[in-house]
Order: sequence, then structure tokens, then C-alpha cells
Amino acid sequence: MGELKHRSLITAQERLRDQVAHQLRAALIAGELRPGSVYSAPGLAADFGVSATPVREAMLDLAREGLVEPVRNKGFRITEVSERDLDQYTEIRALIEVPVVGQVTRTADRAQLEALRPAALEIVAAARAHDLIGYLEADRRFHLELLGLSGNDRLVETVGDLRKRSRLYGLTRLDERNQLLPSAEEHGELLDVMLTGDAEAAEACMARHLGHVRSLWAQGRDEPLVPRPQHAPVARRG
Repeated sequence: MGELKHRSLITAQERLRDQVAHQLRAALIAGELRPGSVYSAPGLAADFGVSATPVREAMLDLAREGLVEPVRNKGFRITEVSERDLDQYTEIRALIEVPVVGQVTRTADRAQLEALRPAALEIVAAARAHDLIGYLEADRRFHLELLGLSGNDRLVETVGDLRKRSRLYGLTRLDERNQLLPSAEEHGELLDVMLTGDAEAAEACMARHLGHVRSLWAQGRDEPLVPRPQHAPVARRG
């Protein structure tokens, strides 16, 4: 099919299902797999240089995350997220995360908060390295581990699901315009505020961060992508 211009050959040394799922997420973030379009497992398998089975398995994993939906006898459709959806996801996250940050600021000890510092630094490092998958993974870990300090597992589950459904469309565009780094640095700033014990200031910082993320989504979706140099075609196994 040829849609996946930047994907690497899948290697036998790694579990194919997991590696294919990772590559599919990368393709979604890069915009190589377009919302609303239907892709067949055999077609994607040809791009990856593997059989269709691990691709189907990986697509089922992504379907459970709300990223794709099965289309009978055709394959999988990339789910679309509207501006209304993004607004509603952001509103729900703010209703949950802002007060929880205040609660955690009041109850967590310094060691628990400092334990989040490596993830905050990883987010910044990934932004600087233009590692979009690394950026999202570190960002997810930071936010969910922070919420986990509340002791409410169901709350963490709910926000984790919201994050999957409101994946960052247009992340490649933002990366190319160097707009990810300021958002990345906000995680360390939030930690610093929380460490002062000022719950009200921490809540305000989290509210600003979520508002910033939402505005970045809008910018990433609306502005044209600057083409990158094309990589060599994906190798095929003989």
C-alpha cells in the first residue's frame, strides 16, 4: 500500500505484536495513517514486511485503546476525534486532574514528588530529541503516576482512557515548529510548585498546562505539515 514511509523493518528478535503496535502508534502520530481511512491488515503487513497475523493482533490492541475500530471484511478504520470531542476530554481531565493535583500537593511527601522528576526530565529530553513516541510515553507515565499518588486506581484508569482517546493529533507539526519543548518543561515547573506545598498554585499550574495542551492540539490540527525528506522504502522479507 505504501502509506508508511518512515517505518523500519520489523525484526524477529522482538515480539511482533508489540513492535507492530508501537510502529502503528508512531504512524498515527506522524499522520501517515489518516483518521477516517480504512486499512487492511495484509496491506499494512506488506509495509512492515511481516505476516498479517501480528498486524491484526496489534490492531485489536489499538481498538481496545479507542484508536481504531474494526470494519467487517475490510480491516480497521482510524477513529476520528472532533474538536468537540477534544474539548470534552479536556474538560473532564481538568475536572479530575486539577483538584487531584491540589490534593496530592497537600498529602504527598517530598520523596514521592521527587520520584516523578526522572519522568519530567524524560519528557523534556524526548522533546529535544524529536522522539514523539518517547515524548508521549514519558508524558503518560508522569501524569498517571502523579494521579496515582491520590491512591485512587479507578481515577487513574479513567484518565488513562481519556488520554488514549484524545491522542495528540498534529504532534509532528508541533515538533517541527519546536512547540513541544515549552509544554514539556511545564512538567518540571509543576513539580517545583507542588514541592512548595502551595496547593492552590499547583492547581492553577495544572489548569494552565491542560489549557496549553488543548491549544497545541488545535494548532497541530489546523496548520499544514512541512514535508520531511523521504526515507528509503521499507525493506521486504524474501
